[in-house]
Amino acid sequence: MRWRLAALGATLAVVAGSGAAYVAVHDDGASHRSRAVPTPTPQPVRGPALAALSATAPTPTRTALTRQLRQAAAAPELGGALAGLVVDAATGQRLFVRRPNQALPPASTTKLLTAIAALEVLGPDARLTTNVVRSGGTLYLVGGGDVTLAAAPRDAYPAPTTLADLAARTASAVAGTRFRVRYDDTLWQGPSTAAGWPSTYVSGGNIAPVSALEVDEGRLTGFTSLHPQPRGPDPARAAATAFQSALAAAGVRVSGRVGRARAPDLAPVASVSSPPVGALVQRMLTDSDNDLAEALARTTAVKERRPATFTGAGQAVTAALDRAGLPTASTRLLDGSGLSPLDRVTPRLLVSALTLVAARAELRPIAAGLPIAGFSGTLTDRYRGRPSRDGAGVVRAKTGTLAGVNTLAGTVTDADGRLLLFAFFTDRAADPDTTEAALDRLAALLADCGCR
Repeated sequence: MRWRLAALGATLAVVAGSGAAYVAVHDDGASHRSRAVPTPTPQPVRGPALAALSATAPTPTRTALTRQLRQAAAAPELGGALAGLVVDAATGQRLFVRRPNQALPPASTTKLLTAIAALEVLGPDARLTTNVVRSGGTLYLVGGGDVTLAAAPRDAYPAPTTLADLAARTASAVAGTRFRVRYDDTLWQGPSTAAGWPSTYVSGGNIAPVSALEVDEGRLTGFTSLHPQPRGPDPARAAATAFQSALAAAGVRVSGRVGRARAPDLAPVASVSSPPVGALVQRMLTDSDNDLAEALARTTAVKERRPATFTGAGQAVTAALDRAGLPTASTRLLDGSGLSPLDRVTPRLLVSALTLVAARAELRPIAAGLPIAGFSGTLTDRYRGRPSRDGAGVVRAKTGTLAGVNTLAGTVTDADGRLLLFAFFTDRAADPDTTEAALDRLAALLADCGCR
C-alpha cells in the first residue's frame, strides 16, 4: 500500500500539534452500521516525513484532471447524479466541475459549515458552562449547552467535565440543610427534533432530543465507544436525576424527585465548563458527532441573539458564512448536524468553506478535525483496499451519509505535492457501502494525479 509518508507525517504533525491524541469512530449521520474500532497507536514520524508541501509543485490542468476522473465520475454506484468540484488550494483554479451550484442534501458535511460559524462567532477559546444556582432549600441545575458533560470521568479527548465534579463543588458550597433539585433547560427553545428527522434517529441512537442540558449525550447505557446507542426521550430530566444521585454521593442531603423549573437570576454556587470550542469542533468533525453539532449551532444562535431554535441556529450559521464571504445563495439549513434530508448545500459552498479553512489560521481546528483516510474518525475503515487505497493517509475529508445520500468533502495532496480541495455529492445512492467506495475512488484518483 502506498501511503506517501510525507503527507501522512504532516497529517500526524497537525493532529499532534492540536492535542488530538485519539482516534474514535462513530457512525456518520443516520448511518446503517454500528462498529467499534480499536484505537491505533501512531508511530513517530521523523525527518523528511514531516516535510511541508512544496511551494513549487506543479498545478494539475483542468483537462488532464477531468480525464483522470471521467470514468469514476460516471460509476453506476453514483446513480448518474454526481455533483462535484475540485480546486487548487493555492490558486483557486477550478480543475474538475460537475454541477457545482446544484443544491443537494449535504448530510454530515454540513458540520463543516457549523464548525466555521462556531469558530467565527464563539471563538476557539469559548467554553460552555453548566451552573448550579441555590435559592433557599432548592438547588437548580442550569444547562448551558454542554452536551459533552459526562456522568463520570472517561478516557477521551477532549476530556469532558463531569457531574461528579459539579456535585463535589456544590457540596463544598452548601451545607446544613436538605435540598430539593430542579433543572433548567430553557436556554434553548422550540422542538427537540428538526424538520425531516424520523423518530428512528432518537430511538436508533443517532442523536438525543436536542436539549441545553444533557449528560453523556442522553445515552441510556452510558458513554461507550459504540455508536449509535439508545437515547432517552428527556435528556434534561435524566441529567438532573443523575445529578441528584451525584449530590447524595458527595454528601449533600437531597429529597423528593427532580422537577423542571426556571432558575432565579442569582450567581451560581458551583460551575463546570466544557473543553474549548476549538477542541469541540475537532471532536465533532472527527467523530461526526450529531449532538455536539446541534449544540454548537444553538450556542452560535444564542451568541448572535437569535432564537435558540433549529430555525435560529440555521440562520445564525448562514449569517456567519455570509460575513465570511462564502456563497450561500442556495443554502437551506434546518439543523446543524446535516441529519435532515431537507437541508440544501452546494459543492461550491463546501469547497469555498475549505478554501477559507486553508487560508485562515484561526480555523485550524477544522483542518485538524477532518478524518484521515484509513486512519481516523469516520474514515478509519475506508481506503484500505483496491481501488481506493492510494488515498490512505493523504485524503482528509468529512463524510456524509443519509438514506440515498452520500457526500465527501475535504483535502488531498496529489502525487506532485499539490494541495487540492474537493466536494462530491450524490443523492441517488442505491447502496451506501458501494457509493462510499465510489466516492473514495474519486478522492484516491486525485491523490494519484500529477495531471498535466
